[in-house]
Amino acid sequence: MGAPLIIAVPSKGRLKEQVEAWLSDCGLDLAISGGARGYLANLKGLPDAQVRLLSAADIADALSTGDVHLGVTGEDLLRERGEGLDGRVLLLKALGFGRADLVVAAPKSWLDVDTMADVEDVAHDYLARTGRRLRVATKYLAQTRAFFARHGVVDYRIAESGGATEGAPAAGIAEVVVDITTTGATLAANGLKVLSDGLILRSQAQLAASLRADWDEARLAVAERLLRVVEARTAALASATLTWPARGDSAEAEVVDRLVAAGASRRPNGLLVDVGRAADASLALTAAGLGPVTAARPDFVFEVDCPAFIELRNRVL
Repeated sequence: MGAPLIIAVPSKGRLKEQVEAWLSDCGLDLAISGGARGYLANLKGLPDAQVRLLSAADIADALSTGDVHLGVTGEDLLRERGEGLDGRVLLLKALGFGRADLVVAAPKSWLDVDTMADVEDVAHDYLARTGRRLRVATKYLAQTRAFFARHGVVDYRIAESGGATEGAPAAGIAEVVVDITTTGATLAANGLKVLSDGLILRSQAQLAASLRADWDEARLAVAERLLRVVEARTAALASATLTWPARGDSAEAEVVDRLVAAGASRRPNGLLVDVGRAADASLALTAAGLGPVTAARPDFVFEVDCPAFIELRNRVL
């Protein structure tokens, strides 16, 4: 066996639990080496891969530098590595968990401040009145600078946050904050409000590939297996299979053709439909005298093509 495909996953916290649950749901159970506190692991069903357990921030760094081939981390952390992300990292799949918004928030007491244009006015007035620039507390320096530049806000300076960013205004460290939030409750509890146009990024966990890693055919073959399994499980979760005793007459053909035209896919013994349309499709079949119709949920739906892998291969070879 050659050098393994290296996959990085979070080493702790809620995101680690969510990633482990997602992998397990795909039939790829994580087996950690050296006990619960180990930092290497293997994936059941993917023997030619080595898993490294790193912090979410370190995974973003490793993907950007090419130290790992694949990784799961927050999009906010990936984009914080500066401009040109698309030349370093390929976002393969949004995973639907680890959701959080990166936002600009100002004190609730600023009653006439609701937009970035208002912040620009406040910053200009603050500089003219005090000779100092408005302070913006954040851990997200790159995205803050890019977002403020897009909105024409220049009279500010960043107060880099090393702790609880939302507490910076109350502590007198900053006037405005840029921070991650899931519900906005913590910001509100600290007397802050999210600006109406202050959404910088809707972040979530991403399965991503490094475009700077050392790729070869063997590693791509392992990545293809992983991506096909992941895509097949995702497709299955959104699908239902419908089967019934076939009659082979024109009435059956007519209703099946109608369902296919509406988005169903033919299968050797029935149809594959969107799970949200399973009841309607079943009723359409029974209305045509077909049945009994059995609806079941598949575990995996493997398609011939795997768009994520095709894009990865095209980018790294």
